[in-house]
Amino acid sequence: MRILFLAPHPFYQERGTPIAVNLLLEALSKAGHTVDLLTYHEGVNVVHPGLTIHRIPRPPLVRNVPPGPSWKKIVCDKVMFWCALRLARRHAYDWVHAVEESAFMAAAIRRLRGIPYLYDMDSSLGRQIVEKFRFLSFLRPALRRLERIPLRGALAVVPMCDALADIARAEGAKKVFVLRDVSLLGPIDPAMRDALDARMPPAPRFMYVGNLEKYQGLDLLLDAFQLFTQEGGKGSLVVAGGTEADVRRYRGKADSMDLGGRVAFLGPQPVGNLSALFDLADVLVSPRIQGNNTPMKIYSYLASGKPVLATDLPTHTQVLTSEVALLAPIRAGAFAEAMVRLIGEPGFRAQLGARGRALAVREYSPEAFDRSVRELCQWVADRIPS
Repeated sequence: MRILFLAPHPFYQERGTPIAVNLLLEALSKAGHTVDLLTYHEGVNVVHPGLTIHRIPRPPLVRNVPPGPSWKKIVCDKVMFWCALRLARRHAYDWVHAVEESAFMAAAIRRLRGIPYLYDMDSSLGRQIVEKFRFLSFLRPALRRLERIPLRGALAVVPMCDALADIARAEGAKKVFVLRDVSLLGPIDPAMRDALDARMPPAPRFMYVGNLEKYQGLDLLLDAFQLFTQEGGKGSLVVAGGTEADVRRYRGKADSMDLGGRVAFLGPQPVGNLSALFDLADVLVSPRIQGNNTPMKIYSYLASGKPVLATDLPTHTQVLTSEVALLAPIRAGAFAEAMVRLIGEPGFRAQLGARGRALAVREYSPEAFDRSVRELCQWVADRIPS
């Protein structure tokens, strides 16, 4: 089948949503589908059989589009909408696969061209806007009503976790098909492992991997780690990821807290380095303080066999339980207590890691993902005209 795939972000970049999009494109390619991907002007081309990448023209002054809502995304989305309409007029697509806010574009295409669409729901758009821009809280009811338009018009909504699935059902989605992310771990490169080890403070090591946006909870993590050290805790903290500006800001905070010698900021790391990074960690942490979508890194954390420490929020608990992770309240003191326990109880760490790995192998493997994509495509094919 021929699919118009709308990805309103830089692609390809090694961060959450673009990685998930690439996984789906690869699975669609394996299943034999033809895909026209429309995305932003920024990013690196990838190659999959049957995939053609179309990019929007670069809008004036728009460079380095960040994750999440921004004026840059608004400008890019306006350009992308007209490009999507042009592609829909030129080609006979069986369906449109619309990621995040491009579902509004797909809803318009459906009305104009009659092409059904799937809404790939990686977040609740209204909640994401309000969480990032608190002064817009008064718009919450209006944003919720607006989000119902693509949710109710979609042939199916494809959220990446249960919390988003619950939102979609509550807002009237016709069909909800949860498509979970998977582990991105590959073989360990011994040379890369040694090179990374040389850049890190001594073990035992807590490790965070991901972007350094405020909702990720790096302020909570640094505050907790300071308490951990003040209580005599032995070990270090390694942070991988973030823009240059974010790294500079948090490195400055760590230095001001007298943690500089025990905290290492490695900057952005390619996905291929994850296995080596995790092999050097003793505890993997996810201190996220906002959001309801499960961070993609959680699946790789579990697959690594290392113990996981995370905040006790639905963003984590829809995948993590007390059987496979240590969950702590969003308080620096509570997070520090969890750090102390994990370093002090190696047997407990080993149990959590083994159970987490077993869960990842059983439910969050690449094979399970490909199988789910094939089931989704067959469901769509049974419901649209040939």
